[in-house]
Parts: sequence; structure tokens; C-alpha cells
Amino acid sequence: MEKFRWGYIGNGKIAYSTAESILEGNHQITAVYGRNAKKAKAFARKYAAEVFDSADDLLESGKIDAVYIATPHTSHIEYAVQSLERGIPVLCEKPVGVSVGDVDILINAAKENDVYFAEAMWTWFSDVAIKVKEWISSGAIGTVQSVEINYAFPGVLMPKNSRVLLPETAGGALLDIGIYPITYCYNLFGYPDKIFCKGEVKNGIDISETVILQYGDLACKLKTSLKTLKENCVIKGSKGEIKLPMFHMASRAVMKNEEGRTVFSGKTDYLTEFTRVSEEIIKGKKESVYVPFKSTRDCMMIMDECRKQMNLIYPFEV
Repeated sequence: MEKFRWGYIGNGKIAYSTAESILEGNHQITAVYGRNAKKAKAFARKYAAEVFDSADDLLESGKIDAVYIATPHTSHIEYAVQSLERGIPVLCEKPVGVSVGDVDILINAAKENDVYFAEAMWTWFSDVAIKVKEWISSGAIGTVQSVEINYAFPGVLMPKNSRVLLPETAGGALLDIGIYPITYCYNLFGYPDKIFCKGEVKNGIDISETVILQYGDLACKLKTSLKTLKENCVIKGSKGEIKLPMFHMASRAVMKNEEGRTVFSGKTDYLTEFTRVSEEIIKGKKESVYVPFKSTRDCMMIMDECRKQMNLIYPFEV
């Protein structure tokens, strides 16, 4: 079986991380484009790929089966639409845009051109996340009574010109890491009845927030921050509980219920994500089973509402 050929647009940290993982499987990186030509050439040399002077040249090369977009999320639309209009499948890093308007442009472009498009978030494709959903859906812990998810890392210590800290690149906690707990709850329970968000906005970005997603009597409490280091997920039900120490990249989930203690082990990695996406593309699918268009759109709508409640507006939106 021939290896699946990826064209990389963007060659920052996430590009290197994914490359190291996917090359262990039936994948190869055949083409690379980045705005910084020197960095793009270095990336191409490391992974035996051909470097291109423009995204257009890469897309017209005929040397790729799909594009992986790993640029800052403010430029995702530009490259994704270019790819989709040429009939090239797209795996686009999360978040795929900055607002639901962006998501609509991308989904419409995928549908109009009848081309595969999916959001790249490894949690969506994780066997562990899929198992947790199965446990809850089957009633293994009874009626879910509370959900608490924490996800924080000291992003404020990053260089001041980091995209995570710049309002010009839609930096901040919500779009960078808040998307993970929001997505996790959405994947389990769907779109909430009510959304509440209170956050700290400083220098044009959100430093931290507490988000409550209300589903009837169930309140999912989600905390994200760029000031501390913490990650865990606890789901409590009437007949037991589920714990994940590192939910967004979990290698295991622990369930305790009336039948005892159950541990499920699995991978949350880029190789699984890229392999499942490539399999869908090869089968001719136009929309991912793991992350449907509606899921991407709904999660962005939740984040839009959170930004509205925090009065968080990026400079390019004014």
C-alpha cells in the first residue's frame, strides 16, 4: 500500500510534533510551504519533502493527497479555501477559524466543491474519548450529575510575541485551550441549554475563564487559564464516576461504578488522527465521522457566546 501524501502549510511547533508522529505510520510529507522560507526549507530537509515558494504552487504540484494546515488560526480560511477550491482534502488545525462566520465559510467551501474537510483535534479521534462516551451513553455510571474539567498551562510565561499572547492572532486561553473542554462536553452531551462565561481579559486577550455549560439540571464546569498548570476531568454520576488525569491527550480513563473499577487504555496521538482522516479520504468521504461539520460549528458558537459575555473582540474584528 502506497503511503498517504501530505502537503504541509505551516511549519511551526505543531507541524514538527505531528510530523514526528505520523511518519511512524503509512504517511509521508511530500510538500511544504511556509511564509518564512528559511524555516520552510529546514522543515522540508528534515522530512525529505519538497519546499514550495507559495501555497498555490504546492496545491498545483500534483504531489499531495491532502493538505494539513498548521498556521495560526487567523490564516486558516485563506489556505483552506484555496485548497478546497482545487478539490484537495483538508485537515485544518483547531480552531479552524476565529468565529462561526469563519466556520460557515469553510463548511460551505467544502460542500460547494464536494471535498473532505475536518478539524484537526486529536481528542475527537481518540479511542479513550470514544470509550468515555460509550460508558456514559450506556448508563455505566448512571445519570450524570456533575462534570468538572480543568485545563491550564502557564502561557503567560511565553515570549510576548507568541501567537498565544497576541490579540492580532486571536490569542488567549479560550481559542487555544478552552476549545478542548468545550469540545469534550459537547461530544458527550451536545449543545447546551445555557452558556455562562466569566473571564479575565488583559491586553486584548483572555487570560482565564470559567465556563458553565448547562444541560437541564446538569452543569458542566470548565476552567481554563494561561497562568497555572493543571489538567483533569471528573465526571460523576448516580452510580459511579469517571476520571481522566489528562483528558485532552488521555492514554487512559478510570471508571468506578457498582461493578468495580475499570481502566481503559488507548492512544490520543497525531498518528491515530491522521490515519483515521486519511482512511476517510481514501474511502471517498466528504465529512468526518469523528468530527462532523455540525460539531465544529456548534463548538465555535459556544466560544462565540463566551467571547460575547467577556466582551472580547479582536483588533481585526473592529
